[in-house]
Amino acid sequence: MSEEFAINLGKNDIITVNGKQFHRYPIKTHVITDIDNICDVVDKYAKDLLHPDDILFITEKIVACTQKRAIPMKDIHPRPLAKFLVKFVTKSPYGIGLGIPETMEMALRECGTVRILFAAAVSAVGKIFGVKGWFYKVAGYKAESIDGPCSYTLPPYNHYVVLGPLNPDSVAREISNNLGGIKVVITDINDLSGKILGASHKDIDRNFVAAILKDNPLGQTDEQTPMGIIREV
Repeated sequence: MSEEFAINLGKNDIITVNGKQFHRYPIKTHVITDIDNICDVVDKYAKDLLHPDDILFITEKIVACTQKRAIPMKDIHPRPLAKFLVKFVTKSPYGIGLGIPETMEMALRECGTVRILFAAAVSAVGKIFGVKGWFYKVAGYKAESIDGPCSYTLPPYNHYVVLGPLNPDSVAREISNNLGGIKVVITDINDLSGKILGASHKDIDRNFVAAILKDNPLGQTDEQTPMGIIREV
């Protein structure tokens, strides 16, 4: 194993899924911002490390940041409705979600007021019956993918709200084409759950890849490893 593939603290190199073993190699980068181009970032840090059968996985956050979808908290001015709705958000130890007025305000902008109000109403009914998660099922991906700043968020994004990436399938295909056809996925993985938002190839099994990454090998604090390589053992 080379120095480029130092495993993040508390994370495992290898995971077994459906009887197969896979390495998950994190790749350290500089702090990605809106002045970066995602293809250039991949070229700089990952291109020379990839093997033909690898899958490159990239966090949705750095894709969104390069799309100028990281918004400074100081530039977000929550409306009274946003301040009201956060009172009903279930707090999670794994992130802010829509639990502060600024992230709720961005959800209202991204999804529309009617949809967020309907999601809140459905969520309230769900809680009566002891069922959680209905809010995000109704509000949809745009609401679910909004990240707010936490105490452990890598600066400068501890003062930003980051929206979900636009067109993640298209982004994955563009990166793959730039790499000569290597498979690429855009991920939304945290210490609680995860999913594949974008995939470069139709034959990529998104649920299977999500299972390979389910323990979040890239971490979500100050690791500064926003992409990695899946390689079968």
